[in-house]
Amino acid sequence: MNKIILAVLLAGFGTQLLKLIIYWFRHKTLSLRDLVVTGGMPSSHSAFVVSLATIIYLQEGTSTAFAVSLVFALVVLRDAFGVRRSVGEEGLMINQVLSKLKIKTKTHFSLGHTPWQVVVGALIGFLVAVLVDVVV
Repeated sequence: MNKIILAVLLAGFGTQLLKLIIYWFRHKTLSLRDLVVTGGMPSSHSAFVVSLATIIYLQEGTSTAFAVSLVFALVVLRDAFGVRRSVGEEGLMINQVLSKLKIKTKTHFSLGHTPWQVVVGALIGFLVAVLVDVVV
């Protein structure tokens, strides 16, 4: 299998599996929705994009593909703990206002990630890419 695809899949889905395990130990329950939930520790988005940029660098050096993947990774990382986190916090506040006004509605929002969740996800992505490059 292509090392780039393998690294990205292992990092992203492995991190999502780790997130489910952490959630299970914390809450002692899981649902189908938890398979695709966003936010939480660690950030699988960060693992995906950092593993992509890292493995492309290890395979191709400072190529155009690496430059594009690096920019893509920086945008995703910034979005994970910046924009998405802010929107999630606003969602929490909107739910609190609706609750106080006794307005019943179904709202769904993602809280996004804390900087620490993004760093841990990025570190996992980096390590998985390096391991795939060395072992496979």
